[in-house]
Amino acid sequence: MARTKVLTASEAAHLIPDGAVVTVSSSSGLGCPDAVLAAIGARFDAEGHPRNLTTLHPIAAGDMWGVKGIDHIAKPGCLRKVLAGSYPSGPSSAAPPAIWEMISGDTIPAYNVPSGILFDLHREAAAKRPGVLTKVGMDTFVDPMREGCAMNAKAAAEPIVSRVNFAGEDWLFFPSIVPQVAIIRATTADERGNLSYEHEGGILGPLDQALSVRNNGGLVIAQVKRLAAAGTLRPHDVVVPGVLVDVIVVAPDQLQTTNTPYEPAISGEIFRPIASFEMPKFDVGKAIARRVAMELRDGDAVNIGFGISANVPRILIEEGRHGAVTWVIEQGAIGGVPLLDFQFGCASNAEAIVQSPHQFTYFQGGGFDMSLLSFLQIDRSGSVNVSKLGLRPHVTAGAGGFVDITARAKRIVFSGYFTAGAGLEIADGSLRIAREGKVRKLVNEVEQVSFSGRRAVAQGQEIVYVTERCVLRLEPEGVTVVEIAPGVDLQRDVLAQSEFPLRVAGNLKLMPAVLFRPEPIGLELRRAA
Repeated sequence: MARTKVLTASEAAHLIPDGAVVTVSSSSGLGCPDAVLAAIGARFDAEGHPRNLTTLHPIAAGDMWGVKGIDHIAKPGCLRKVLAGSYPSGPSSAAPPAIWEMISGDTIPAYNVPSGILFDLHREAAAKRPGVLTKVGMDTFVDPMREGCAMNAKAAAEPIVSRVNFAGEDWLFFPSIVPQVAIIRATTADERGNLSYEHEGGILGPLDQALSVRNNGGLVIAQVKRLAAAGTLRPHDVVVPGVLVDVIVVAPDQLQTTNTPYEPAISGEIFRPIASFEMPKFDVGKAIARRVAMELRDGDAVNIGFGISANVPRILIEEGRHGAVTWVIEQGAIGGVPLLDFQFGCASNAEAIVQSPHQFTYFQGGGFDMSLLSFLQIDRSGSVNVSKLGLRPHVTAGAGGFVDITARAKRIVFSGYFTAGAGLEIADGSLRIAREGKVRKLVNEVEQVSFSGRRAVAQGQEIVYVTERCVLRLEPEGVTVVEIAPGVDLQRDVLAQSEFPLRVAGNLKLMPAVLFRPEPIGLELRRAA
């Protein structure tokens, strides 16, 4: 191969041909090669090229908070098709990102493909195999018997997944997609194109993306913060070797994450004192997070998602139980304390940061012990929607790794509020519902099946739903109320607020009153089986 070239972002953008399939490494603001994406958008504005790009984003490229990512190229004529694990998201009060305008307007075919499957597709393309055969996503929106990952009519007209029978079983089959260009990001490149990630909060999937392009004769562009002399990177520090990289673009002001230029604790270069982590304020959300924490077992490896459950690690710190479980997140961190807000997807004090494709293999095969996730809706079969709100689509990012994580997880705890917009008050160890929410979240049929309750029952998965007013479990007979909060009326506040009949356990219990008091609860974790 030719020696790696150091070019400006504009020069690199001029190398991308019309009609190319382009894979982009990013997780919102984390690892986003924003300077190169901005240059591609600027070239299109000036020249009308490159045109008709298909882009692959295993995790979202950019966000609504300052890293535009995919929005730089979300222009009619520039972008022809997009497949992404997730998309930029934000508050309903903000104008939707340009990519959401294109999706909702049916301007281009757009697909929400589970992040792990998208990484799998890169591996298959690299090895020149025919595609991904998987059971991940069966009986969810991923399944062609439902939506087949399609986010609009144009996508539905161009299917990307089918159901096939192999060795006597039904599987989902995603034919390989061969990318011609990879746009990845690192911290440092040496003069030979070797890439290291010492200032990054996660590695993500650049090696698999570069391999898929290199093995098919394409172009690999790496955006980095700085350039080093050849031979000065330690071999064990190199994540992507220079033999896979064609072009280096130096962007010294690239952000570590959105609104974070550089914080060494995010990249594991220093460890923060545990006392430096801010504890969640006492409110109803904290009461829910505390009850979620009671489902943990000492010694478990636990995946954690966005929303209320993201505060559970801080509950353990407050209760003196930090380190009793090992947190594992899809961007690759293992151990430590998962971070919040713009730093979500990173962890401080991690024991290891692995590449996302390997983390997703761990998740898809069910090697971890349990997952703590959120819900938007729950239906009568126990299915959950986290990925779609039709009236406000940009409020949700899509499914990301949710489908990969839940496909074979042994135990899942979903958390959220029982209704949306309720007026809730806590007083002296009890909950009072001062004003009922206008939007029911336990519905006859979820707007989109992100998690299949039917499949969970068939596989014997243990499913718990924790809300502020009750705890429910998915049993073969249906969704069952097993605990109720002190101060809550079972009929008025729970059963009457569900669109479908809820079962009530014969040994219905009270949620512990200590959950609804400000002082620590004296958390004792279960023993692992």
